[in-house]
Amino acid sequence: MKQTFTFSTALFAACLAAAPLAAKDEKVDKKAKAQTLAPLNDEYRVGPGDKLRIEVYKDTQLSQSVQVRPDGKITLPLIGDLEATGRTPIELRDTIAASLKDFINNPTVTVIVVEALASQVFVMGEVTHPGTMQLHGPTTILQALAMAGGFKEFANTKDVKVLRPNRGGIDTIRFNYKDVINGDAKPFYLRSGDTVIVP
Repeated sequence: MKQTFTFSTALFAACLAAAPLAAKDEKVDKKAKAQTLAPLNDEYRVGPGDKLRIEVYKDTQLSQSVQVRPDGKITLPLIGDLEATGRTPIELRDTIAASLKDFINNPTVTVIVVEALASQVFVMGEVTHPGTMQLHGPTTILQALAMAGGFKEFANTKDVKVLRPNRGGIDTIRFNYKDVINGDAKPFYLRSGDTVIVP
């Protein structure tokens, strides 16, 4: 699925404003930087409602178009129910291929996210347009910040937090905008239910 987005003028201005400070920020605390880089598994992860196309090479009967059920699973011929939610397309591909080895010699599988169900995230704090945001497909934190109008003048762009619900509570993921601009980190994909806080 191709993704395109346009930087807002506010975000671009924030980028330019941050540039003169880059020299002062060269000495980054290693622990803080590790926290910033730790969650950057920037692969899109499948969620409930996503529509997938699963192709098994030279087997039209096993090739299927499926939608991830609310319980996070899909059903495939020979395999049956399979957990899909939370996995990247590559992880899901490998799991399907491993499950098919009992029936097919060296199965070649492709998993494509045909349509991602719109998910909801929240952006609050020092951005131009805080509030609820509908994501109609894989969206990085950088894209979400751009859609929120970019940073306000006094935003702390080095300590953006993403609160992500999980089964045991809430994970806090730190995002340093300046590290991304400097090429020291990559923006990661948001998930439905994430709250982005810009101090």
